[in-house]
Amino acid sequence: MNARLFFVHALSPLHAGTGQGVGAIDLPIAREKATGLPFVPGSSVKGVLRDSCTDPDNRKKVFGPDTDRAEEHAGSAQISDARLLLLPIRSLAGTFAWVTSPYVLRRFLRDAQDAQAAGLPTSVPSLASESQCRVTQDACQISIASGNTFQVYVEDLDLSAVADPAVNTWATWLGSKVLPNDPQWQQMLLQRLCVVHDDVLSFLLETATEITARIKLREDAKTVQKGGLWYEEALPTETVLYGLAVATPVKATVQEVFAVLQSLMGQTVQVGGKATVGRGLCRFQMA
Repeated sequence: MNARLFFVHALSPLHAGTGQGVGAIDLPIAREKATGLPFVPGSSVKGVLRDSCTDPDNRKKVFGPDTDRAEEHAGSAQISDARLLLLPIRSLAGTFAWVTSPYVLRRFLRDAQDAQAAGLPTSVPSLASESQCRVTQDACQISIASGNTFQVYVEDLDLSAVADPAVNTWATWLGSKVLPNDPQWQQMLLQRLCVVHDDVLSFLLETATEITARIKLREDAKTVQKGGLWYEEALPTETVLYGLAVATPVKATVQEVFAVLQSLMGQTVQVGGKATVGRGLCRFQMA
C-alpha cells in the first residue's frame, strides 16, 4: 500500500468537536463510537494541509480542485482520521506522564506495518492487572519509590510501576518520529512514557481531558448573557495523535504526493475549532 504515517503533536489544547453535546459538556470532542478514543476527523486534517499548500498546481493535483470544480477529478492524497496515541496526564512526579495502553499500541503497530514503517518495535507491553503500569528502565522520572517497589501517581490513581525494556524501545522509536531533531524532547518522552491497562485509559479519557467554562458578556452591562455560559472539552497540550496518508495516483504520482505532504510537515498549523482563543496549534510530522 502506498501509505505513510503522520503524527500530530498538540502545542495548545485541541478541540475537534462534534457540535452540541447531550451531557454536562456542551461542546465535547469527537470520539470513536465503539472505543471512546478521541480522534481528529480526516477531513479536518486534509483541509489544514490543503490550506498550507501555497502552490496552486500542487494543491489541485494532490488535494483536488476547489469546491466549485470538485467534479473535475479526485485528489491524489487520502488522509485518515488522526487517532489518539499518547495522552498527557498530570503526575505527582515528573509533572506529567505520556499515557497509552496495549490496545492503542497494537492498533498503531497494525497501521504502521501497513505503511511499512521502518524499525518498528516488535512487542507490545502487557499488564497483569489494572493496578499496574509499565514504564521505562533507568530513565523514568514519573515513578516514586515506596519501600521495595515503585509507584506512579496519575490524576487520583495509584499504580504499581514495572520497568520494561519494551517501553524504552517504544519511547525511543516514537521520539525519533514525533520529535525529530529535538533530543531534549525525545529524552522527556523516554522519561515520561507510561503504558496503562486499557480500562484505566478508558477511565482517564472520561476524567482527564481538559474542560473549560466559557462565557459571553453583555456589552452594555458586562454581565453574562442569558444562555452565555457553556463548557468546552479539549485534548490537552502535548497530546500526540497519528494517522495514515495514502497516495492514489490521479493527477499526481505517488512520489509527488508524498513530496508535497513532506514539504508541509514540521510547521505549526491550526487544527479544529476555537482558533481565535489559541486552541488547536499543532505540529505535523511524517514518518
